[in-house]
Amino acid sequence: MSYLEYVVGAYAVFFAYLAWDFFAPRRRLARTRRDIALRARREAARAQKDTPA
Repeated sequence: MSYLEYVVGAYAVFFAYLAWDFFAPRRRLARTRRDIALRARREAARAQKDTPA
C-alpha cells in the first residue's frame, strides 16, 4: 500500500465516522420525538374515551 492510498483510506474512514456521528443522534432524536408524540396521542385518546359524554 502506498502512502497516498493510506492517507485516502484514513480520510475516508474519518469522514464516514464524522457523517455517522452527525446523523445517528439526529435519527435517534427524531425517533424519540415520534415516540413521545404517539404516546401523547394514545394518552389523549384514552382520556377522551374514559370521560363520560
